[in-house]
Amino acid sequence: MKHVIKFRPVLLATIAGALIATGCIAQEPKKGMSGPPPLAPLGPPPIPADNLLSPAKIELGKYLFFDPRLGGDASTGCSTCHEPDQGWSWAEDISRGYPGTVHWRSNQTIINAAYYSKLFWAGSSKSLESQAKSASKGGVAGNGETDIMEARLSLIPKYVELNKKAFGTEWPLLQDAYRAIASFERTLVQRDTPLDKYLLGDKSALSEEQIRGKKVFEGKGACIQCHNGALASDENYYNIGVPGVKRWEEDGLAQITFRFEIYAKGSTEEMYRTIKDDPGAYFRGKNKWDMGKFRTPSLRYAIYTAPYMHSGQFDTLDDVVDFYNAGGVAADGRTTSFPKTKSPLIKPLGLTDGEKSDLVAFIEAFSGDEIMMEKPELPPYAARFSKAELQAAQEAK
Repeated sequence: MKHVIKFRPVLLATIAGALIATGCIAQEPKKGMSGPPPLAPLGPPPIPADNLLSPAKIELGKYLFFDPRLGGDASTGCSTCHEPDQGWSWAEDISRGYPGTVHWRSNQTIINAAYYSKLFWAGSSKSLESQAKSASKGGVAGNGETDIMEARLSLIPKYVELNKKAFGTEWPLLQDAYRAIASFERTLVQRDTPLDKYLLGDKSALSEEQIRGKKVFEGKGACIQCHNGALASDENYYNIGVPGVKRWEEDGLAQITFRFEIYAKGSTEEMYRTIKDDPGAYFRGKNKWDMGKFRTPSLRYAIYTAPYMHSGQFDTLDDVVDFYNAGGVAADGRTTSFPKTKSPLIKPLGLTDGEKSDLVAFIEAFSGDEIMMEKPELPPYAARFSKAELQAAQEAK
């Protein structure tokens, strides 16, 4: 079943009013309790005080999310790598890249991204606004230049009109475009999953299999150690043993991207020449103990976002559970290239086939109906000045 979102003026105002209220991302353990926060229903997403929602911001942000003109050669926009019919992500091991490149990590969904305080796999952005900027300008992503992108926006009358309503400025600025995109993305949330309904009191929302799986999740499977709270993510960094991208062994273009990213992020000469795997959070502080660590992803909306992990190495949730059950070792025997930093939490679980099946069924309860959206018809360019105005300007020189 698909949940189709269509924005109308009245609905936009309703969404804006509803989402301005902020909610708790994750519950803290009660006083006297030990262990991770319990699972919890998801509240409204936090809205930053310097970018409150408005119908005009959301409408402009929706256009810009789907518009590839907010990039280098007007071919690559947000939706190029975050397709609604592919889980608002990209269904391959590593994401699409700017023409002539490929990306170097698996894509993450935009659904519920509004709740993260750390975005991208290694937490390099702290807000949706800064994430949009990084994506539009990244060398293997949007590859855009500020002056060119702003010039394009100013030549699209619809964007000039909406920008003035949203931000009060005469001409669109790129920083406001990012704020508009972030506003639109804060409407892409899912809070009505079977698990949410169950936690809010509807005990019929989960099947018997899923209830058994919840016990495995919170007990023998130990999933809740990291996938906890309302977001089902503690937003911490771990090396869980995920092997590197297979394509780096045979795809020359992917290997070039990998080396480019390593160089751009400031690797040492030795690392550049010898490293064979993604060092993850290492580049945040260049601490060796962060090698191979990545931020815990949310389990919400997971049934639509395969393949899984930062390297997209697992095609199904069954594959993921098998990997954890084996103690962080893939079916082909591969594991992390950084064994010294592998988390002690990752160890063989000894789950039976029945327990694994129940666990997968419970993880599916973190997802509701698929969220679909018709792509908007993008507004055309128009001359910023008439021929008469241009001629008058020339004559005035």
